[in-house]
Amino acid sequence: MLIEEAHENGARYSKACGVIGISHRTLQRWKQGCLKDRRKGSSKTVTRKVPQETREEIISVCNEPRFRDLTPYEIVPQLLTEGCYLASESTVYRILREADQVHHRSELRVGHRHAKPPERKATGPNQVYTWDITYMGRTVRGLFYYAYVVKDLFDRSIVGWAVHEEESEKHSRALFARILNGGKVKLKALHADNGHPMKGVTLMALLQKLNVAVSHSRPRTSNDNPYIESLFKTMKYHVTYPNAFDTLEDARRWMGDFVHWYNTKHMHSSIGYVTPHQMRYGHASAIFEQRNATLQRARELNPERWGARPARTWEINREVVLNPAEK
Repeated sequence: MLIEEAHENGARYSKACGVIGISHRTLQRWKQGCLKDRRKGSSKTVTRKVPQETREEIISVCNEPRFRDLTPYEIVPQLLTEGCYLASESTVYRILREADQVHHRSELRVGHRHAKPPERKATGPNQVYTWDITYMGRTVRGLFYYAYVVKDLFDRSIVGWAVHEEESEKHSRALFARILNGGKVKLKALHADNGHPMKGVTLMALLQKLNVAVSHSRPRTSNDNPYIESLFKTMKYHVTYPNAFDTLEDARRWMGDFVHWYNTKHMHSSIGYVTPHQMRYGHASAIFEQRNATLQRARELNPERWGARPARTWEINREVVLNPAEK
């Protein structure tokens, strides 16, 4: 009525609507009989919402002696058999949760989600290491030797290893004290599994002293440490792996030969089929240039085999990422 009065006195509808805080389009809807307030933040009526008296009845029924030890998935079917329907199972769960009546009732520890390890990036050697321990079978069934292996994330080379008769924090600390050489290797980050040898107090103290950022995989999540797991598969599938070792010296001798082969002779697929040492010491660039030149000459001699497609280009991956952050 006030808007119409203002309009009759010469005011435009849009200006009159602006004075009382509505749009001209809202006025037009009101004139068409749609008087429901649909503005953002306005109070709305949810027609499907369970009435308060029904909510109280649901809580009361679920707390009856015959139902208090059952889940809504058991309660609702029994009520339906008796000819009574109060709400669906999910609605009952929601109402009980709002009333703080959904709790873990077992004496076992409540399961919880573990956060994904932080992202680690390497743009060169000796920036990010990843390591783990794997079993090496013995000729005595049920007994094992344990291989401690540390791998550089950027060039995939094995930078340190040891084989012992047990998993121990003492051996882990000694290994990293030897690899890091009192801080001469300026390591930025280290990623490991979740076992005690990887989280021992003395090892953590050494890494903290050398300002190394440490992260650990989630329990039973091998994909958090894929590079070292891939290395262990290469190790166990190697043609010379004997599956069982007679003595600790045999295990160490084999491991030493394997590490030498892996670093200097193994054509690693993920770094462009060069050896880890070729990548580590800068020889990969010349090898890739030679490959690219050979491909280019072949394409010039036989252009029909490529057509309009360019020749493949071999390049060094300048950045390697472990556990990339989700975008």
